[in-house]
Amino acid sequence: MRRLYRALLWLIAFCAASAPGLSHAATAKQSQAPNTWRYAFAVVANVVTEPGDETTLQRLIDAIGRDPQISFLVYDGNLKGPRESCVDRLFERRRDLLEASRAPVVFVPGQRDWVTCGTSGAGGYDPIERLDFLRQNFYGDASALGETPLSLTRESEVSRFRPYRENVRWQVGDTVFVTLNVPNGNNHFLNAGGRNGEFEDRVIANGFWLEHAAEYARRRNARAIVIFMQADALAERDDRAERFSWLRFHRAPRDGYAELRRSLVKLADSFRGPIIVVHPDEARLPRGFTIDQPLRNEKGIRIANVTRVVFSLRDPLTQWLQIDADMARNTPLRVSVHDVPKHLPLLPPTQQPVTPEMPEISSMPDVTEIPGMQQAPDLNAASAASGSGEAMGGLAVPPASGASQTVAPPRPLMPPPWIQQQVPAAPSN
Repeated sequence: MRRLYRALLWLIAFCAASAPGLSHAATAKQSQAPNTWRYAFAVVANVVTEPGDETTLQRLIDAIGRDPQISFLVYDGNLKGPRESCVDRLFERRRDLLEASRAPVVFVPGQRDWVTCGTSGAGGYDPIERLDFLRQNFYGDASALGETPLSLTRESEVSRFRPYRENVRWQVGDTVFVTLNVPNGNNHFLNAGGRNGEFEDRVIANGFWLEHAAEYARRRNARAIVIFMQADALAERDDRAERFSWLRFHRAPRDGYAELRRSLVKLADSFRGPIIVVHPDEARLPRGFTIDQPLRNEKGIRIANVTRVVFSLRDPLTQWLQIDADMARNTPLRVSVHDVPKHLPLLPPTQQPVTPEMPEISSMPDVTEIPGMQQAPDLNAASAASGSGEAMGGLAVPPASGASQTVAPPRPLMPPPWIQQQVPAAPSN
């Protein structure tokens, strides 16, 4: 019995001593496993322009919800038409349509949703009051719209920025997603005299939210940041101060997006991974979207790790922009345009959400790929080190002899080299 007791004590001691090693080995094995997050998301904007479009919007949302790849949908501005009134019941009716979506919906307020509500054709409302109404009715809790839950972090959780419920952040896989309230119409900058309070306060809130996103992405070891806004704030402009501008009798209108571009330059300097800005445009685009890198710093040097995706779908009522992510590939992001099937079947019964599986590349429609999601050591440093040479995908183009060291030579905007242009998807039957 004594021998048996001693043997039992030895076995217990051996198991206790070896358990930490076994646990560490299991943890190391898990840490070595590749991160193969695979998901997709859809983006739409400017869909509804009149009450008769609501049924078609519901069909579009149903088609997106039927796709098992879609993790969430972003409605990127303008939930109403330019001649529709900003009355409460219209917004409540449109909100109910988004709430019925199977995929989670993140709504980004646009120009028509509050800025132009002060016009006579939209009811003559106070734009700031309409923005407060949207904040109370579309951004009431810490979850996205739709039937499937998606937890969001709102800027209103910071006491200093309590009103800004529409600015949200969430993470899927290795990507951090951010929304900003940046509407068209010069960012609601008013030329009237006095303090432009709403504009000035929102500029500060948006700048803080970008800084917060960079810090959050670094702590989470995120590989990319995707930003959604409604305005075309990155259109190429010369942000350098003109020495003799005070001599002009007629000064140009004040640029309402200058502060935002400076915040994006600062974000690109603090977060070295790819930053993708997505926004709609009303100009017709041959492929339905374009990809370029228009952001420059104050010296005129192009920012290498900021990429813009502008979309203007041929028929917003029957099409959506889809971005597929597969972190196991060398080209993780792929952009394509999808059409609502002509014979759309009824939605199946609601089930518990499951992790979406991505199909093989051969079953995907023709897409445009956005790779380069790896943590670049310092993309902008390579751009700055080359003088006026532009860093395109980490390869700096040296300046020609006698060229300026601050202004890059003009040439057509081109997407970064990690983007392969292809023909958009054909309509589904």
